[in-house]
Amino acid sequence: MLGALDGTRVLDLYAGSGALGIEALSRGASEAVMVESARPALAALRQNIASLELRGRATVIASDVMRARTSLVRAGPFDLLLVDPPYASVADGSVVLLLAALLAAGVGKPGGTLMLEHASRDDAPKITGTTLERARIYGDSGVAIYRVEEAPGVAVLASTEEPEVAFLASTEEVV
Repeated sequence: MLGALDGTRVLDLYAGSGALGIEALSRGASEAVMVESARPALAALRQNIASLELRGRATVIASDVMRARTSLVRAGPFDLLLVDPPYASVADGSVVLLLAALLAAGVGKPGGTLMLEHASRDDAPKITGTTLERARIYGDSGVAIYRVEEAPGVAVLASTEEPEVAFLASTEEVV
């Protein structure tokens, strides 16, 4: 669905085992930042990165996406955002609000792509700061592809709380 990704900077939110980010790297992405908070998934993610010898191109942020938002703003912009959240958080709108805030703060590169997985029973949500380009249904899953628009320049992620995780600009893992 996305084709070759030569030189692309990728952000994989709710990364799980890293399948989406690792696939992007295999298609030529220059780097992938993967955010995951579940300990079992983090163990699998770290093992997959190590076994595929991707440490130089993959960075793991061991944190909840909401807590990592300040680090993500600093690390951006990203050309491709891969988002595979719990489907309930898409349906209740919480992920949509988070994505809109991240995009408004410049995490997504204008003209870049955001891919969101959601339950097939739900329509692809409208995400402020994007234009829906296409949506497909695959069994119980829906996949929506959006084009990132120009960020309005308003940081709506203001918080007095620093995330528990600091982003490393190098390829070292964040724990």
